Amino acid sequence: MNTWQNCKKILVIRPDNMGDLLMTTPAIRALKQTFNAQITVLTSSMAAGIAQHIPEIDDVITFDVPWVKSNQEIAANDEFTAVVQDIKNRRFDAAIVFTVYSQNPLPTVMLAYLAGIPLRLAYCRENPYQLLTHWQPDKEPYEFIKHQVRRDLDLVATVGAYADDEHLSLQVPDVWPQVLKKLLHKGINPDKPWLIMHPGVSEPKREYPATQWADVARMAVEQLGYQVLFTGSGSEREMADLIQSSAGNSTYNLAGNLNLEEFICLIAHAPLVVSVNTGTIHIAAATGTPTVVLYALTNPQHTPWMVSSQVLSYNIHAEARCKNEVIAHVNRYFDQELSELPCPDDVIAAIKNLLNPDELVASLNMP
Repeated sequence: MNTWQNCKKILVIRPDNMGDLLMTTPAIRALKQTFNAQITVLTSSMAAGIAQHIPEIDDVITFDVPWVKSNQEIAANDEFTAVVQDIKNRRFDAAIVFTVYSQNPLPTVMLAYLAGIPLRLAYCRENPYQLLTHWQPDKEPYEFIKHQVRRDLDLVATVGAYADDEHLSLQVPDVWPQVLKKLLHKGINPDKPWLIMHPGVSEPKREYPATQWADVARMAVEQLGYQVLFTGSGSEREMADLIQSSAGNSTYNLAGNLNLEEFICLIAHAPLVVSVNTGTIHIAAATGTPTVVLYALTNPQHTPWMVSSQVLSYNIHAEARCKNEVIAHVNRYFDQELSELPCPDDVIAAIKNLLNPDELVASLNMP
């Protein structure tokens, strides 16, 4: 076994968040279509749920590695040994490690190397020698910056894997009746126009101010005639409740009220999502839902992929920036063109640009 064309069992390693895994789905599709392979994904507990709804994935190994930021308890040494043995027992033909350009892939590659997987592919800045059988020198971000989806597709293309469809992949669960029941329970009228606003994000430096979220929601109600549904996790309920109470009538807090399946389904049915740059925008891209993104410039290559969208970028404060020197290089580049925080009027203008004009007129004429 020394050629990718003969690979029938492939391990994809993407130990990050659900948005990262969603952006890898076109590359996963390329592997599955080109090699007619069974695809197993090793990912974090934060992304394992979304993996169950990606049709190109046949199996999932959940493992939180200590070299990737996580809100979960990090694996102990004996768990590391156990997962290596699990991978070894599955007898994979090949492994691909997907990373953002600021990550060092070699700790992750060690999982595949110690498990004895014969073919191992990844981007890497330094010479990995025997750790990788197929090494792609990583030129990002020093020579160029690609979108994350393109970066991943280009990686698998080096071993001859191509997809006939480069959209993100996500199967929408058929749970609309139970979602509708929850909307009605909250007092939302599904027969009147509504849209989603998602203010929560894992890193405080990427937050958009709560007072401005409330202003945007109030303006969406008063100027556009839309109901506003705030979404988020259970841990974000208090923040969303504060914003909703300030926003006033025709705004509703759904944070913590929807499971992942219901959340995906709600986004798929929404005419528009307004969100900070988090996994929500990639779910929206995968479901084809237009998106306005309040985009803090931490990872400029993670904008919505192949979906109608407007990105309102802004710089984060210097003291909140990541200490990773690769990201620091990118920050110095973006400092040349400082972007101010978008004001509520900017957000409303972006919403108007994405909404169907006929739908907008109808909403304004409703009693």
